[in-house]
Amino acid sequence: MSDALFDRLGGEAAVDAAVDIFYRKVLADDRISRFFDGVDMDKQAAKQKAFLTMAFGGPNNYTGEDMRKGHAHLVERGLNDSHFDAVVENLGGTLKELGVADDLIGEVAAIAETTRNDVLGK
Repeated sequence: MSDALFDRLGGEAAVDAAVDIFYRKVLADDRISRFFDGVDMDKQAAKQKAFLTMAFGGPNNYTGEDMRKGHAHLVERGLNDSHFDAVVENLGGTLKELGVADDLIGEVAAIAETTRNDVLGK
């Protein structure tokens, strides 16, 4: 067994389950749901699964845009640190709901944090 975070989290099945729960939480969160208005959520979930798989050290099948380019239109609509924090909070809550250990949730949060400046166009 690899020591990649991807494998320690439970591999593809765990990432798939997490992304599905994560987007349910995000779409129910009044702080950030508006950023997903008009978004094809099936496509969005597929992109997110591929991205997280790569970010967590699993197979790299991510073909999406880089974070800065992919989120620029949202920054124009007011995306800021408070929204980024809400997304990370929802991700942590999702992993907790799935029974992921706190130390692994910390690793996930640290990886998410490395994308903050790009996502927010800083």
